[in-house]
Formats: sequence, C-alpha cells, structure tokens
Amino acid sequence: MDVQISKPSGLAPEHAAQFQDSSIVRAYRHRKPYSQQTFTVLAELAGVREPTVLDLGCGTGDLTIGLASFAERVDAIDISSEMLEEAKLRSFTIHNVRWILSPAETAPISGPYDLVTAAQSLHWMDWPMVFEKLKAVLKPGKFLAIVGREYVDKSWWNTDFQAIINRYSTNKEFQKYDLVEELERRHLFQIVGERKTDAMPFQQRTEDLIEAFHSRNGFSRERMGESAAAFDRAAAQHLSTFANGGMLNLGAVSNLTWGRVL
Repeated sequence: MDVQISKPSGLAPEHAAQFQDSSIVRAYRHRKPYSQQTFTVLAELAGVREPTVLDLGCGTGDLTIGLASFAERVDAIDISSEMLEEAKLRSFTIHNVRWILSPAETAPISGPYDLVTAAQSLHWMDWPMVFEKLKAVLKPGKFLAIVGREYVDKSWWNTDFQAIINRYSTNKEFQKYDLVEELERRHLFQIVGERKTDAMPFQQRTEDLIEAFHSRNGFSRERMGESAAAFDRAAAQHLSTFANGGMLNLGAVSNLTWGRVL
C-alpha cells in the first residue's frame, strides 16, 4: 500500500472542517434528492434481507434514512454534532439507526456489516486509516458502495457559472480529481460494478439552488463573510436566464460505484 501519495489539493482537514459550520447544515436540505432506485440498488448490493449497514459521513441523513427503509440496522457516522441533530429531527420515527458522533477514522464500530456506504464524504477522510478499519468490520465478499448525485440538466453550469464558482469559493486550493482513481492507485479499492440510476424529476427555485451551493465545500456563509451576498447576486443573475417563472427543471440522478476493500 502506497500511503505516501499526497491527497489532491483542496481536500485538507481545514477545508473539511467547514462542514461543521451551522450555515452548511442549514443549507443541506436544498441538495438534490436520491431516487428510490438508489436504495433498490443498495439493497441488492447488501445481498441479504434486512442487512446491517454502515454509512460513513452521513451528514443530515439523506442516504441514511433511505438505507433504514430496508436495513435491520444502520450505523451512521458523522463528525458534526449539528449534522446529526438535524438528522435525528428528520428521522424521529425511525428506530433502527444508531447515530454516532465521531470521525470515521476512530468511530466506535464493530460490525460485521453487509454493506458500507459513503455518499459525498469519503474524499475528506484519511483513506489508509478508514480502509484499514473497514477491512476489520466488513463481512467477507461484501462491498463498499460510493454514492454520488448530480443534476440531469447542467446546461446552466457553463463556463460563465464556473467562473463565478472560482471567483467566490474560499477553497482556492481545489483541483479536480476522481475519487475512485485515487483510491485504486493507492491499492485501497477495487471496482466490481457501477450503475447510474434513471433520471427522476426535480424542480427547484433559483434561490434554493443557490442556497444548495452554500452546503458545498468553499461556500460556508461563515467563511465567505460579505462575499456570500455577492455570490448570491452573481449566481441569481446568471441563473435567471435559464429559469422559467423562477423555477429550474433540473432532474436528479445517482451514480453508484461498488467494490472490494483491499
């Protein structure tokens, strides 16, 4: 295992820390949804009825709540107490989730698990530490599933909008990367399969889409200060040319990659 390879620029702990900011927690509800098909695929990957599942970096529970619909138990880990408080409020009628406040690297888990999931969170973690932990708690032959979500219509996310993103993001170190490629070249993960779900309808007001960006890396309102309002104005002006009656017809789709922990 080559643990000396540096992580891509922009994924340092000081950038990850912003996900404990209150403004990011409040903005999370504006993120695009996961389709029901996402959870159908994950249930199939678990391979057993009523599996035990570990959800890494669960945030406010977008993926966890769907996992709980078919799992016997979900252990959901996040480093942010505010994220978990919001998740608990959303899931107060759900009783098969164990919410764990901890870094994934040192979380008090024992398994064994039929499935481990990570949705838009694994890139922030210490990969060698986390994967060593997963080897000990994932049942033999079982999968780690990396789950992403994106908009179907991204015509509005053109070079002009990207320039706005680049101008206002507080993470000036960020560079594009492929998470799975990074894990593979470190010999931590081996792909077994990939799946893109069918597109689901999703419409959103322009102001809510803008707020969704404030749940992203580099757009914490606390850290942007006065430039947050300037970003909002620039984004609103740009998006107005793509909206119909203030609404954007975005659509949503999930991308799943699953494989072996090495």
